[in-house]
Amino acid sequence: MLCFPALSHVPPLRDYFLREENYADIKQPPGSTLALLPKRFGELIRKLWNPKAFKAHVSPHEMLQASVLCSDKKFQITKQGDAADFLSFLLNTLHIALNGTNKTSSSIIYQIFRGRMRVFTRKVIPVDTCEQAKQTLLESDEFKEKMREVPFLYLTLDLPAAPLYRDELLQNIIPQVPLSVLLTKFNGVTEKEYKTYNENFMKRFVLIRLPEYLIITYKRFHKNQWFIEKNPTIVNFPISNVDLYDCLAPDVKDKHKYTTYDLVSNIIHDGPPESGSYRIQLIHNGTQKWYELEDLHVKEILPQMITLAESYIQIWRLNVSKTREERAGEMDAGEMHETYEEQQQQQTS
Repeated sequence: MLCFPALSHVPPLRDYFLREENYADIKQPPGSTLALLPKRFGELIRKLWNPKAFKAHVSPHEMLQASVLCSDKKFQITKQGDAADFLSFLLNTLHIALNGTNKTSSSIIYQIFRGRMRVFTRKVIPVDTCEQAKQTLLESDEFKEKMREVPFLYLTLDLPAAPLYRDELLQNIIPQVPLSVLLTKFNGVTEKEYKTYNENFMKRFVLIRLPEYLIITYKRFHKNQWFIEKNPTIVNFPISNVDLYDCLAPDVKDKHKYTTYDLVSNIIHDGPPESGSYRIQLIHNGTQKWYELEDLHVKEILPQMITLAESYIQIWRLNVSKTREERAGEMDAGEMHETYEEQQQQQTS
């Protein structure tokens, strides 16, 4: 359910659904239930942004019912589902319901969130193959590297495996990793192995088009033969000025004047994978203050608190007011707050 406030804080998406005439006349085939989803989503957006609402809270019940119906009951009101799966379903289904096509300009969803990347794939030669056979296979088309361009609505970042053993104090180690390290997956050089039941492939990725709003999901959950495991790794990231220039292909870098992103919302998963809970952190654009929402509880938080939790989904906004050169050396909001506190302490002392 926290996907709704996250998406409602994307201004172009919010503005589109605030005006019902933008999608009221869209036709669907007879018997289709898809037309219900944008209608209910628009109603929810208007409730959330209504300054004259009598109640302080908003019921998303109608939108949840539409989600159950349009997902063929894959997502249920009474059972908590995976937030990343639901966000993917919601964006793709809204795009289809708005009569979107493969063109980026065909729906508001693709216009805001869609980017493009190149995927390079090569088949791995089996280890037990002799040298002579390896040379023959390397020259064949089957084992040559292939490239294709694909669109994306969000990027999935892989977290490093959690340590198996405790430290010398017999305490579980919570690993940490910088966001910049995870983003090397899309630098066009780093290769990752993908296995099927009888073949192995090496893939590398590089971006060729940056979206206006970038959605990042962290691969925290892994299903083995018995249960779902959760990776507790903490991701360290600045909440502003994240530069994706190095993730762009060399031939498209000159076409991207702006490459830096600022954090808009951060969805966190707490607790075990099956019975855990979600909360969301949002920035208020008017005051540049951060707030945390959990159920009906809302509280103001410090920017430094954002990176201390197990982030699962993030939405970043492309900064189109300053280039990466103009933002070089720009101080993060958390660092600015710490500097301000130090100055205040010096003045009082």
